[in-house]
Amino acid sequence: MSTGNKTETTDFILLGFFSEFKHITAMVSIILLIYMASFSGNTLLILLIWLYSHLHTPMYFLLSQLSLMDLTLTSSIVPKMAANFFSGWRSISFLACGTQIFFSLTVAIAECILITFMCFDRYVAICEPLRYPIIINPRVCLQMIAMSWAGGALTSLGHTAFTLHFNICSPREIPHFFCEVMAVLRIVCEDISAYEKAVVITSILVLLLPLSLILASYVVIFLAVLRMNSPEGRNKALATCSSHLCVVGLYFGPGMCIYMRPGSAHTPKLNQGLFLLELSSLHS
Repeated sequence: MSTGNKTETTDFILLGFFSEFKHITAMVSIILLIYMASFSGNTLLILLIWLYSHLHTPMYFLLSQLSLMDLTLTSSIVPKMAANFFSGWRSISFLACGTQIFFSLTVAIAECILITFMCFDRYVAICEPLRYPIIINPRVCLQMIAMSWAGGALTSLGHTAFTLHFNICSPREIPHFFCEVMAVLRIVCEDISAYEKAVVITSILVLLLPLSLILASYVVIFLAVLRMNSPEGRNKALATCSSHLCVVGLYFGPGMCIYMRPGSAHTPKLNQGLFLLELSSLHS
C-alpha cells in the first residue's frame, strides 16, 4: 500500500493575455519587437550620455537614469512573458514571482519619484536660471537618484513581503501576464480589505502627491514662460515642458487607475490593458 505524502507546490501559473483575443501571437510578437528596439535605443542613449562630456549635465544625467529604469522595468516583465507564451510553459516559481513583483514595483515607484525631481530641475532651469548651477549640482543629482532608487526599493520590499505572506488559493492561477501585486491579491484566500487600503495610501504618497507637486510646479513654470520677452526662448521652454508633461501623463495615468481605483484587484482584464498601455509608453 502506498503511503507517500502529497507535496503542495508553491509555484504560480500565469494565465497570460486575454483568452478571447484571436491575435495573441501577433500582439506578443509586436510587443517583443518593440521591446528589443526600446532596449537598443535606451542602451545607446545611456552610452552616449556616459561617453560624451558635453552631455554631462543634470538634465541628461537624470534622463539616463530614467532610461535605465525603463530598461529594468521592461526587462523584468517582457522577456519572461514572451518566453512563457512561445514555449507554452506558464508556471513561475515563488521566488521568481517575488523577484518580479519587487523589481517591477521598485522601478515603477522610483520612476515616479525621479520624474518629480526632473520637474524640479526644469523649474529651476526656467524660473531660476542664474542659480541653476548652484542648486542643481552633481551632488544634488546623485542625491536625487539615490532617493528615487531607495524610496522605490524600500516601499516595494514592504509590499512584496506583505503580498506573498498571504495564503494563496489553489490552483494558484494569476490572471495576468506577469506577477503583479493586484493580480496576486485576486487569488488570496483571506480578507485583504485592510491591505487594499494600505495600497491606496501608498499610492497617494508615490502617485498623487508627486503629481500634485508636478502640476503646481508647471503652473509656476508656465507663468514664468509667459513673461519671457524672447519668443525663441519661450518656444524652447514650452517644447521642453510639453514633452515632459506627456511623459508624466503616460506614467502616472495608468498607475493611478490600477492602484487608486476601488476594487482594482477584481478587474484583471482592465489592469492588463492599462499595463500594456504603460509598457507601450515606456517603449516609445
